[in-house]
Amino acid sequence: MPTLAAMLLAIDVGNTNIVVGVFDGDTLTADFRIHTDDRFTGDELGLVLVDLLERKDLSPEQVTAVVVSSVVPTLARSIDELSHTYFHQPPMLVGPGTRTGIRIQYDDPRRVGADRIANAIAAHHLYQGPAVLVDFGTATTLDAIDANGDYLGGAIAPGIQLSHDALVNHAAMLIRVELTAPAEAIGRSTTASMQSGIVFGYVGLVEGLVARFRKEMAGSPKVIATGGLATSLATLMPSIDIVDERLTLHGLRLIHDQNR
Repeated sequence: MPTLAAMLLAIDVGNTNIVVGVFDGDTLTADFRIHTDDRFTGDELGLVLVDLLERKDLSPEQVTAVVVSSVVPTLARSIDELSHTYFHQPPMLVGPGTRTGIRIQYDDPRRVGADRIANAIAAHHLYQGPAVLVDFGTATTLDAIDANGDYLGGAIAPGIQLSHDALVNHAAMLIRVELTAPAEAIGRSTTASMQSGIVFGYVGLVEGLVARFRKEMAGSPKVIATGGLATSLATLMPSIDIVDERLTLHGLRLIHDQNR
């Protein structure tokens, strides 16, 4: 196994996926995506992570620190248990009081999700500002940062999968469809019509919000997409300049570095 002097385990707990990254200094050496289950115990999560690490020729003994952002409060105890039991480290949980190095211009800064702050910090560090960040997750969040990296605010909309599920669950005659763009906007079948409405409608939602953000921001903001669906959806959105699916993990590393 490779010898790493100081290895950081970054864990981003989302409503749909738990994304895990392993850093050797500034370098992301491995990352994993696990489906979120709020019934996970610390042992279940710990065993999964140890197995995934070993598949990358890494061992839990090499982890010297753990940093966590989470939007799933019911998993807080499990994350704490796995960190102590399998990595022998207390997790650093990003939240109110955590040093970030940026100003948060929200009415109540404590209400901004830790993942959104991590995205803002990473975007400014890697790509500078001003910028609009689009995170495609269970919810789709848009966040604005200025040229100094300060967090200006944002928007929250239902994610595309959530929109699809809500439509199917509340319309008895509709079935689940693959969320890919149809050949034409005018659908000639129920499946094509649903794909048009959901996918192209979703593109219009994001493009419209980005246009409004740009009008309200100084300078010429670049648009950065992240999240599990970023790569596939970005091809349909001309406004997106950069795709970085690991933006949140890099933000967690930067936050950890400021607070250790």
